[in-house]
Amino acid sequence: MRKYPTNMIRNVGLFGHQGSGKTSLAEAMLVSAGAIDRMGSTNDGTATTDFDPEEIKRNISINLGMAPCEWRDHKLNIIDVPGYLDFEGEVQIAMRVVDAAVLVTPAQGDVEVGFEIAWGHAAKEKRPRAVFVSRMDRENADFFGVVEQLRAVHGNAIAPTQVPIGQAEKYRGIVDLVQMKAWEGVGSEFIEVPIPDDLAETVARYRGMLVESAAEGDDELLEKYFETEDLTNEEVVRGLREGIRSGKVVPVACGAPTKNQGAAALMNLIVETFPSPADLGPIAAKTPDGKDVERQASDTDPFSALVFKTLADPFVGQLTYFRVFSGTVRSDTHVLNATSSKDERIGQLYVVRGKNQEAVPELGAGDMGAVAKLSATHTGDTLCDAAKPVVLPPVEFSKPIFEIAITPKTKVDEDKLGPALQRVAAEDPSFTYRRDPTTGQTVMSGMGETHLNIVVEKLKKFGANVETIPVKVPYKETILSKAEGQGRHKKQTGGRGQYGDCHIRLEPLPRGGGFEFVDAIVGGAIPRQYIPAVEKGVVEAMSTGILSGNPVVDVRCTCYDGSYHDVDSSEQAFKMAGIIAFNNVAPKANPVILEPIVNVTVTVPESMMGDVMSDLSGKRGRIIGTESLPGGRTCVKASVPQAEMLRYAIDLRSITRGRGVFSIEPSHYEEVPAHIAQNIIAEYQKSKEQ
Repeated sequence: MRKYPTNMIRNVGLFGHQGSGKTSLAEAMLVSAGAIDRMGSTNDGTATTDFDPEEIKRNISINLGMAPCEWRDHKLNIIDVPGYLDFEGEVQIAMRVVDAAVLVTPAQGDVEVGFEIAWGHAAKEKRPRAVFVSRMDRENADFFGVVEQLRAVHGNAIAPTQVPIGQAEKYRGIVDLVQMKAWEGVGSEFIEVPIPDDLAETVARYRGMLVESAAEGDDELLEKYFETEDLTNEEVVRGLREGIRSGKVVPVACGAPTKNQGAAALMNLIVETFPSPADLGPIAAKTPDGKDVERQASDTDPFSALVFKTLADPFVGQLTYFRVFSGTVRSDTHVLNATSSKDERIGQLYVVRGKNQEAVPELGAGDMGAVAKLSATHTGDTLCDAAKPVVLPPVEFSKPIFEIAITPKTKVDEDKLGPALQRVAAEDPSFTYRRDPTTGQTVMSGMGETHLNIVVEKLKKFGANVETIPVKVPYKETILSKAEGQGRHKKQTGGRGQYGDCHIRLEPLPRGGGFEFVDAIVGGAIPRQYIPAVEKGVVEAMSTGILSGNPVVDVRCTCYDGSYHDVDSSEQAFKMAGIIAFNNVAPKANPVILEPIVNVTVTVPESMMGDVMSDLSGKRGRIIGTESLPGGRTCVKASVPQAEMLRYAIDLRSITRGRGVFSIEPSHYEEVPAHIAQNIIAEYQKSKEQ
């Protein structure tokens, strides 16, 4: 594939809900452009952009897929973006590197949540967007109903550029409202036909809507429209181009991708009206010391690129995908990773289409490509000219919302787990992991259950077989009253014995008070050098608790008396005495279990607020308040036990059909209700017996 000037490149992402037809549309575009010989299918695992074994097995897109093609002397860098809600991170990274978004929605039913989420990210990133209504050949297709839905939400910005000729089983083509021509056929071989008489009235009405929207994209055209109520076809294109770039106009096209109908017309729309990288102005960046700087989307500016995907393969190594924002990069050169301050050697550059790689000598401003075996570069990093370094704005990923714990199956798996987790995290920034210091578990965090199940499969790929287990709640214990008692450790086995004796008093501290140790020994009842050993013993006993094996907190321990032996006493003996003393006294101090409470913020459509509040109350939550937000949404704030929130990502998705989002922040600890405490104690006793 030859190098294209920046103004002849279009970087476009295909976004939408799972199953809306994005991958099929990408296939139809590739076939129409002659980039592939025949259309692949997601159903039989032959789709160009869904080549990962997990994608084929699950029949869903997991990773964003590249589908570059050439059309009318332009290069289209098409990115097929997963629509499954667990892979929102792929939506965010793709939206960062494309110049426009095509939002795909089926012609049947309501617009789905994956479409809404992608629209929100496009609006946040200020990306021009268009809508493609897919599955026009399927039963119950209703193009006009979808358009009315979209206009009800997004207003007159929604501007159909086509109307279908027939719908469902009668669908056979489109009327292009820009050029006022009708086309029937498949692929790039559309045949021009007369506009059907029965569509004349509909075409006239929707052409009027399009002309009005196009006029609003350009002040000069708007003035002419007010005078004549019409524009020439060339003026419509000009108005669309300006309106799309500014976000004032969202064109709507349609088709049946699995039959390769509509893809060619969509690519015409992209070439004629979508912005090139050069149309979108300078790129904001920062120097390594934090100063603002700009780069132009020009081959003559210093090189800068953002890494938007890394695919780690245990056999091939790492393949790094990047978008060139300025300058030119050539094979067999050196660049700077400004994020890690490391030098990187660029080997052979590639243009990637699905799993296939085509070697190219260079990539210019606005283009996308890949390079293998970069040693210190991860997703989100900036590559640049070492002489003029800059850092491009990173992608802001949503916080992970779902957690599971893992444990290695064997010692070999345990040794490989750390490096495997690092490689997966470098590949997927929406995934994180940690070692919980309280429970000792390795906890993985992601965007949903499917996301983390796929991470487990990736860990296997890197040699770490793991089992998933429930995340332990970091319960704690404390005491509610004062108690005193003795701990004596006496052992005689021939030769020097062991003797330590201490009397302690336990008292509760206010919540969050931690631990205090008070030395109240007088008269040398315990020699000074042994008193720290008593404290060590008490602290060790507190780490495994009284009731449930959880740490004890918010306690003052006063050591006020004791005795010793001139020969047999030692630090170890008094440490044992401290352990015994605590275990003797704590059960008399009214011990209780504490559970972590989290503050939860849930944002949902107003119509779903009642269901969400009812669910939170059923989880022992306390509703703190609600707040109305723009766009008919409501924010619900609540205080809920963490134990009730372990699978809330799944629960909320079910209640709101994916339209709810939430965040959680740790708050404080509270005493566990008695009936729940009994269950926790019973489970602990059962685990001890096992």
